[in-house]
Amino acid sequence: MKFTVDWLKQYTDFSYTPQELADRLTMAGLEVDAVTGIFPELQDVKVAEILETRPHPDADRLQVCDVQVGQEKKCIVCGAPNARPGIFVPVALPGVVLAGGFKIKKSKIRGQASDGMLCSAKELGLAQDADGIMELAGVITSGQSILEALELKDTLIEVDLTPNRPDCASVIGTAREVAAMSGTQLRLPVALDSLPKLEGTPSFTVTVADESLCPRYVARRLTGVTVAPSPWWLQKRLISVGQRPINNVVDATNFVMLEFGQPLHAFDFKKLAGSALVVRTAREGEKITTLDGQARELDPTMLMICDAEKPVAVAGVMGGDNSVIETTSTEILLESACFNAVSIRKTSRKLNLSTDASYRFERGVDPQLAPLAMERLVQILTDIAGATVDEGGFDLAGGVPLPQEYSLRVSQTNRLLGTNLTAVEISGYLTAIEMSVRQVDEDTLGVTPPSFRIDIEREADLIEEVTRLYGYNEIGVSLPVVPMSFANRDAGRTLKKEVAALLTANSCYEAINYSFVSPGHGDLLGLAAGDERRQTVKILNPLTEDQSVMRRSLLPGLLENVRWNINHQNGDVRLFEVGKVFVPKAEGKQPDEETKLGVVLSGRRYGQAPALYFEQDPLDFFDVKGLVLSLLKELRLDQVELVPDDRHNPYVDPCQALLLRADGKRLGQLGRFSNQCLKNFTIKQDVYFIDINFDALTALEPAPKKFTSLPRFPSVERDIAIVVPEPVATGAMIAAIWEQGEKLVEHIELFDVFRGKNIAEGFKSVAISVTYRSHDKTLQEKAVAKVHQRIVDKVLSRFDGRLREV
Repeated sequence: MKFTVDWLKQYTDFSYTPQELADRLTMAGLEVDAVTGIFPELQDVKVAEILETRPHPDADRLQVCDVQVGQEKKCIVCGAPNARPGIFVPVALPGVVLAGGFKIKKSKIRGQASDGMLCSAKELGLAQDADGIMELAGVITSGQSILEALELKDTLIEVDLTPNRPDCASVIGTAREVAAMSGTQLRLPVALDSLPKLEGTPSFTVTVADESLCPRYVARRLTGVTVAPSPWWLQKRLISVGQRPINNVVDATNFVMLEFGQPLHAFDFKKLAGSALVVRTAREGEKITTLDGQARELDPTMLMICDAEKPVAVAGVMGGDNSVIETTSTEILLESACFNAVSIRKTSRKLNLSTDASYRFERGVDPQLAPLAMERLVQILTDIAGATVDEGGFDLAGGVPLPQEYSLRVSQTNRLLGTNLTAVEISGYLTAIEMSVRQVDEDTLGVTPPSFRIDIEREADLIEEVTRLYGYNEIGVSLPVVPMSFANRDAGRTLKKEVAALLTANSCYEAINYSFVSPGHGDLLGLAAGDERRQTVKILNPLTEDQSVMRRSLLPGLLENVRWNINHQNGDVRLFEVGKVFVPKAEGKQPDEETKLGVVLSGRRYGQAPALYFEQDPLDFFDVKGLVLSLLKELRLDQVELVPDDRHNPYVDPCQALLLRADGKRLGQLGRFSNQCLKNFTIKQDVYFIDINFDALTALEPAPKKFTSLPRFPSVERDIAIVVPEPVATGAMIAAIWEQGEKLVEHIELFDVFRGKNIAEGFKSVAISVTYRSHDKTLQEKAVAKVHQRIVDKVLSRFDGRLREV
C-alpha cells in the first residue's frame, strides 16, 4: 500500500515527521517498507517562461525559443508543435540528469546553440506519452523547481500489509490508525448522513443471483459525461503512488479505490444489453475478453457481472472490453460492490490474473464501504466530467452480516500484557479505532468491532488491538522465570541410546523395518493354529497384501533382513532393532503397543576381518550369550539372570535357548532359530537371536555406579583345576566361590574346560583362575594359601569333584 504524507493529511492532522510516522506505523503493526521523496530526479528541473519563438534557420520542424528561467535568459532549440510565447514549461538546463540517466548538455542543433531542453511530461516520467512539451497551467513565476510548481514535493510511504489488515489497504484506513495514535479526528470526504436511499430506478435493473457470493451491490447511472484528461490534482495523486492516469472516469474510480479501499468499476451504459446488470456465475462455455485484451475461458465457479446477454466483467478482478469507457461515452453505469473473498481468490488464481481490485477483494472488503465510495465517486464525476446523476439506483445488501459482540476481560488483558490498565483506558483505546464498547460488569467489556475490521474474531484479537494502541514499547520487559532444575529425560529413550551404542560397539547395525507386515509371518515362525501370537491388528486399507497387518514380533522382519543380505552375498550379518509391536484388544479399542529389542547374528565370528589374522570360525550360541551378558553388565542390570527356558517356542532350537528373567518375571529369550524356521525363511546358515521386552527392561532399576581407587598393592593369582561330573555348570562353580564371601577375592575367571585323555567319560576338567588382593597391605603367601584352600574345599565338597592331578 502506497500513499504520500500530504495525501494522508487530507483526512487527519498530525505533527510527525515522515520518519516518525513510519516508525509509529511499524510499531502499530503496519510494517513500513520505504520512506522516499517522490520524483527526486526532478529536483533540478526548473520552470521556464517562453518569451519568444522563431523558426530555426536550417530546420523546418524546429523552433528557437527565448526563455526566462528566473533571472536568466536562455536560448533553447525545441521541436514541440505547442511551443509558443507566454506559456510556462519545464526546462532542464545543462548538467541536469533526468530519469533513466539522461544527462542534459549544452549543444548545437543544426548549427544553432541550445542551452538546455524544454521537457514533455513523458520525459519527466509523469506520463506514458506526450504530444508536445508540458504546459504548466496556473503557474505564473519562472525559476522555481518543477516539484514546487506542480506541488509534487512530498514523501511517499510504502506499507507492507499483512493479510489480516485489509482495512488499511487505503489512505483513509491508514489515516484512521494515525488518528488513533495521535488522538485526532478522522475526516471523511463523504458525510455518513448524506448518503441517498437507493431503492431502485426505472432506467436499469440489477439482479444478484447468490447473496453469499455478492453480499452487497450498489449501482448508479450518470448521463452527460464528458470523457477527457483528468485535472492535475487527480493526476498528481495517482502519479505520486505510481498509477498511470488514463481519463477522468477511470482515474476517478482508481482514486476512490485508493482513498477508501473499495474497488469500483464503470460500464459504458449504452453497451449493456437490456439495460441490465446480473451478478451470477459463468455458464458452461462462456468466454470474455478482459481489458488487457486477453480472451479468457470461464467455468461455472467464476462470479461474473453480466448484462442481459453476456458477461461484461469478471467480478472483483477486471472489466471486459465489451463495456469499456471510451472517449465517446456519455452514459456510464457505476458499480460499487462487496464480493466473497474466497470466490475472488479462486477466480484470480484460475485466470492467472491479479489486479489492485482482486488484491483487496481477496483479503476482504467492508460491505459498508460500497455506498460511501459510490457517493464519493458520484461527487467527483459530477465535478470533473460534467455528469448528471440519475435519481435513484440500487443498493442490494441482503447478504451483509450482522455485527457481532465479543467479550473482553480487563483482568485477562492486564495478565497477558503485564499492565494495570483500567476498563476506561481500554475502552478509550478501542473507541479510537471506531469500536463500539459497553461495560458488562466490573471486569468485562462488550466490544463490537466495526464492519471494516473483519480480522477481529475473538478476545485475543481485541487484546492485540489494545497492545498496538497502548504501544509495544510501553510494555515492561521482564525475564521469564526459569527453574534451576533439569527436566526428567524419558527413561526409554535414554536406554535405547545406550543399548544402540553398546550393540554398535559390538559390530551390530541398526535396522528399521515397517510396522506393516505380512499375515504369513505366523506360518513362517511355525506358530500353532491357536497360538495367541497369531492374533494381529488388521489394516483397513493396506498398500499391499504383504503389509496388511501390524507386526507382533520383530524377529520375522529381522530374518527377512538376514535373507536379503545372504542373497546379496553378505553372509556375515549382525542386526538389531528397537521398535513397537502391536497386541490387539477387544473390538473397537486401540491395540496395546509394546517396545521390543530384537537382535540377529549369523555368519562368521569375526565377520569381514582378514583371514590372515582372525580365525574363520562360525558364530555359536556362546557368542550371543556373551553379547547378552556384556549388555547386562554395561547397563548394570545385575538382577537379570539367564536360566533354561521351559517354554518351547516352535521357531527356537530347544537345545540352544535361554530365558532372561528378573524378579521372577520373564524379560525375553535368546537362542538359535530352529532348522525348520530357517528353512521356512529360505536361510541355509545358522541364525542366533535375542528377543527382549524393552519396556520391561526399562522398568528395571540399574545398580548404582561404584567407583574405587586404583590398587596400591599387588595382586596374587591362583589356579584351580577340578574334575567334576559333566552336568555341573561352570557358572554355578564360579557363583559358589563368590558366595563364599572371601574379602581378598577380587576376580574369578574360567579359562579352560577339558575333556579327553586322563579324564573319565562323563566328567570334565574345569580350570578357574582366582585373583586375590588386599587394599591396605601386600599379601603374604600364608594368608593367600589359607583362603585359597577354603575355596578349593568348598568347591570339591559341593560339586562332588576332585583335584586334577596331571
